[in-house]
Amino acid sequence: MSTRIAFLKGHGTENDFVIVPDPENAIDLPPAAVAALCDRRAGIGGDGLLHVVRSAAHPEAGDMAAEAEWFMDYRNGDGSVAEMCGNGVRVFARYLQRAGYVTEGDLTVATRGGVKTVHIAKDGDVTVGMGRAVLPEGDVTVSVGERSWPARNVNMGNPHAVAFVDDLSHAGDLLSPPPFSPAAAYPDGVNVEFVVDRGPGHVALRVHERGSGETRSCGTGACAVAVAAARRDGADPTATGTPATYTVDVPGGTLVITERPDGEIEMTGPAVIVAEGEIDADWLEAATSA
Repeated sequence: MSTRIAFLKGHGTENDFVIVPDPENAIDLPPAAVAALCDRRAGIGGDGLLHVVRSAAHPEAGDMAAEAEWFMDYRNGDGSVAEMCGNGVRVFARYLQRAGYVTEGDLTVATRGGVKTVHIAKDGDVTVGMGRAVLPEGDVTVSVGERSWPARNVNMGNPHAVAFVDDLSHAGDLLSPPPFSPAAAYPDGVNVEFVVDRGPGHVALRVHERGSGETRSCGTGACAVAVAAARRDGADPTATGTPATYTVDVPGGTLVITERPDGEIEMTGPAVIVAEGEIDADWLEAATSA
């Protein structure tokens, strides 16, 4: 390994990421290293880390290499592995464009949640095909302090509990994972979205992301919220043949989510690269072993 490691910093609606380009999967990034890099005081700072690897070079993505050249090896800010990150995919695509690997138009990205289709528009927005939502059966409840709410269980390749509340302040500080029940509903933890209505087809959310705490945005969470809101509002595009589109305000901006009649969900929003530089490998080794 060289003594310095390239990195970039990017965000999608202020859901921010450390980006580590590593096409041949040559850089070891154990959980402690990821957590050190994502530390906002002692590291670079980010809600998560985007490890950019060619699919053929990664053992978890080799079987997707024929469909997608690039694999988004995504990690949460605490170093844990995650299945998917919708804002992360947009920023990942923007990095590939910046690096000259892709141009405006369509591409595919491999993730632990499957191969995702991406469109980079001329206006700068990026649309990601997020796949279909799965709506597991069973009642779920989430709580904050003395308050509790029924929540919709939505899986977008990662688990979500969507609770509609009267005021977003009821979500509390979201520093710790909101308690949920039954425990069997989410054996590996869950992303929890608290949602209020802003108008017809328009909602706003706050989110506690599993492994990261409260973040400024969550792409899969916005999709889960749009699906939960549509079902609450009596809309099911797969049954009616009519697309359902929701504008979803997140603390860091706005995303537009459309569920198509075939069940596929598309998310559109911005993706920005804000900086690039080098990580000192000696610092990273020391931070990892501390």
